[in-house]
Amino acid sequence: MSLTKIIKINPADPQEESIRQAAKVLIDGGLVIIPTETVYGIAANALNKKALERLYKIKNRPQDKPFSILIAQEHQARELARDVPVVAYKLMHKFWPGPLTVILKSASQGKVGLRMPDDLVALAIINQSAVPLACPSANISGKPAPANFEQAIKDMDGLVDLAIDAGLTKVGSESTVVDLSIEPPQITRSGAIKDEEILAIIQSKDVLFVCTGNSCRSVMAEAYLKKLLQKQHRTDIQVSSAGVMAMAGIGASVETREVLAKEGMDVEGHRSQRVTRELVSQSDIILVMEDAHEDKILQLAPEAKNRLFLLKEFAKINDSNLNIADPAGSSLEFYQDTFLTIKDAVERISKIL
Repeated sequence: MSLTKIIKINPADPQEESIRQAAKVLIDGGLVIIPTETVYGIAANALNKKALERLYKIKNRPQDKPFSILIAQEHQARELARDVPVVAYKLMHKFWPGPLTVILKSASQGKVGLRMPDDLVALAIINQSAVPLACPSANISGKPAPANFEQAIKDMDGLVDLAIDAGLTKVGSESTVVDLSIEPPQITRSGAIKDEEILAIIQSKDVLFVCTGNSCRSVMAEAYLKKLLQKQHRTDIQVSSAGVMAMAGIGASVETREVLAKEGMDVEGHRSQRVTRELVSQSDIILVMEDAHEDKILQLAPEAKNRLFLLKEFAKINDSNLNIADPAGSSLEFYQDTFLTIKDAVERISKIL
């Protein structure tokens, strides 16, 4: 007879009552075996000292080896860590939710490992408990990590308060762990995501152009930089654009399409997007058209200050006014002149990236 209460759950449609039971045990300081897409883990309230002490004892794990934390929302990374580098946001955007653990500088002291699992049951429990969850694999240290419930409960029966049986995990192997608290970043554990995929993101750069509506100036800059990078056979730089007041899904203006078409660029498929903190966070360099755009970016993400520039700063034009005026509503000739200024600056940027 099992000594630990076991709840069998549908991994594709987890029952709310079961999720609430698991969350209550965790909030109260208990230990719960939960599924993730990688392996089964033992979850504990990371804010409860007694729960963590018990978890260390069960795992037979050294006290100086901290547990990774499971989160359900990206913003929690900013709450639990400090000085989060751009590359962390790029990796999160690419692989979360998923089998990637990122190690960052802790908001308190030392380091913290964070992961957003790609598992409905795990995410539901994290959200319902509303506390950060320490969650090492459900095995004694040194033994294989369990890919199914039977393996997980085998050594843990009677040692934890509750166990969620969701069958076989989707991935069946542990997450890839990347230490981003050091420079250069290091892959400290190879796992479900291939090392080369991680390294490709680490070695890449993301460039973001920002204007007001994302239908004129930023579109020109994005299209032209992409053209130059294609000529240089550069595949390590990603280019995008956005607007501080953009309405999502709007195409490039007629005049912008006409000006760019003369230069051999087709932006018929462009659709506008509003700039967000997440978009700024994962950009290595942000290039804006006006001071007002710069102010808006800093309101969204003050930490972006050292990555934020006025595009015209890079132009050769001898002009004390570093704003590139919005051509919306102006003549086609004004659009053409605007593009020439942008073209000048982008050409210089392409040489230093």
